[in-house]
Amino acid sequence: MQGLAGVAACGTVPASGASAAMRPPYAPRFFNAPQWDFLIAACDRLIPADVHGPGALALDVPRFIDMQMETPYGHGAGWYRAGPFVQGAANLGYQLPYAPRELYQRGIAGMNAHAATRHGRPFAALQPAVQDGLLHAAEQGRLVFDDVPSAVFFEQLLANVMEGAFSDPMHGGNTGLGGWTMLGFPGARADFMDWVDRYGAHYPLGSISISGERA
Repeated sequence: MQGLAGVAACGTVPASGASAAMRPPYAPRFFNAPQWDFLIAACDRLIPADVHGPGALALDVPRFIDMQMETPYGHGAGWYRAGPFVQGAANLGYQLPYAPRELYQRGIAGMNAHAATRHGRPFAALQPAVQDGLLHAAEQGRLVFDDVPSAVFFEQLLANVMEGAFSDPMHGGNTGLGGWTMLGFPGARADFMDWVDRYGAHYPLGSISISGERA
């Protein structure tokens, strides 16, 4: 679903390659089974694997998001969350009382309910083209999930998917530094400033994470 601005071996997802086969299955800590099924399916549509590099599942983006929900960020610890909650102009930003973990629960429930009503099955059981259509509709704000505007939920999901694909692997995503390798981003190297204005030039050294992991 590159058209959505859009990035799976999530431990629970079949993956190719010896390293993926050796990885133990990941058990989600926050998402329940239906929510996890949605997250895997949605991540796979937002960043599918293609000739340019791994998709969101190979990069373990669902695992990254699940781990994120158990951090202070997931609980909205750094957010101002006192009412009143009145929808205003777009430039006023997020105006709902829900922390990211609550937004996911309500958004996924809303998407699955809409999919079941419209197509007879939950989101994860639908064909990819139908899933793409639902994600497009959510992105454009054409769906309403109880009191959560679908565009707000989609924005949250897409932002976290991109973070999972391109943040440092120490946070649970970007497995094997695949997202950085795809971009040619050197990662945590300290001395590549001489290259930042060499537009189009290929940086000769591989990616490296904060932990020292190398691509």
